[in-house]
Amino acid sequence: MTTVTLANARLVDRSDELFDLTIVDGAIAEVSPYVATVPDSDHADDSVVHDLAGWLLVPSLAEPHAHLDKALTAELVPNPRGDLIGAIEAWHGAAAAGLITHDGMVERAIAAIDKLLVHGVTAVRTHVNVLESTGAAAVLALREAARAFEGLLDLQIVGLVGFPITGPNGAGTRAALAASLEAGLDLVGGCPHLDPDGLGLIDLALTAATEAGIGIDFHVDEVLDPGVLTLRDFAKSVIDTGFEHPVTASHCVSLGLQQPDVQAEVASLVAEANMSIVPLPQTNLFLQGREQPTATPRALTAVAALQEAGVNVAAGGDNVQDPFNLVGRSDPLETAALMVMAGHQLPDEAFAMVSANVRTALGLPAVSVEVGSPADLLAIDAPSVRGAIADAPMSRRVFRAGTLVASSDEISHVNRPT
Repeated sequence: MTTVTLANARLVDRSDELFDLTIVDGAIAEVSPYVATVPDSDHADDSVVHDLAGWLLVPSLAEPHAHLDKALTAELVPNPRGDLIGAIEAWHGAAAAGLITHDGMVERAIAAIDKLLVHGVTAVRTHVNVLESTGAAAVLALREAARAFEGLLDLQIVGLVGFPITGPNGAGTRAALAASLEAGLDLVGGCPHLDPDGLGLIDLALTAATEAGIGIDFHVDEVLDPGVLTLRDFAKSVIDTGFEHPVTASHCVSLGLQQPDVQAEVASLVAEANMSIVPLPQTNLFLQGREQPTATPRALTAVAALQEAGVNVAAGGDNVQDPFNLVGRSDPLETAALMVMAGHQLPDEAFAMVSANVRTALGLPAVSVEVGSPADLLAIDAPSVRGAIADAPMSRRVFRAGTLVASSDEISHVNRPT
């Protein structure tokens, strides 16, 4: 039996006290008042103690929507136009020029996961391209990268199928999807609002996912056009078919442009479909709204209406330092801060959107700082959840099943005059 003690920790609901957590075989077995002990020392009977120095201990972070096949390519694949179509064209042009290689993709994906892990992320869902021209190549690259992190975090791969996928012209894309499912996709994805036959793509994906026994995560309505509302059709299709596996819709930008009664109607359908919604503030703030210099929209979905309907809303970082988003720190606390500022969420709810709500969307066990919970935890040198989101300090300790899997220490000095 392996026993780990996380000593000298502060908890969110009792921040004026210090606690010790005893972790046995990866789960929290006891939460008790702090008792001074020897920090970070090995003990007999395979036990270890980590002194957390009074840092705040919270559930680990999670990323519901990454693009690890594209991450960290901003210099390699520039996007001078700065918009969504420019990013798509830049990526396809780089691929056609041979700039996107298997080894390069694996290397960058590993570097991107390193960034996520050291920031406190122990669960990631990534979308990867599934195209007629590339088949299952990106899936295979991400599976290879994932092997470097076995036991450190959960990684789910979504096949972002190209378009068209229906009709005679979609035969090659359908073959790529079949090959990717064989290579180990965890979910089926795509962009029904961009496909010439969006309803056909939804039906095909539901059938393929049902046969494979896996879920669906679509990019939906990533446009500032109120006339586009594929989310309604998607939710109705899930309800009508009785689809039994996890369903997520990411972006859902155009829902935020609807009148309140339409937002409430669609949110109710989404709730009935048991669908999670993932707004992606970084990339949508970067890509959308460039053509509207007056009252530029924030390109976020109708978060409040979805929450009012009881929908699980999780927030993600999306693209990081690639043609779709030139910046990004791979830190969900950055996402949480944007949900506070641009999404009008209070800090506690914003934190849930990058931790507990993500795990719900990913179908993972809930994590809390309570007895019986999996010990996927983040210790951070912050006074509160609000303070952690505000300052995003890089003094962090990341635990997966009670094992320390990443750490970082921030050191700064100010030379004031004496």
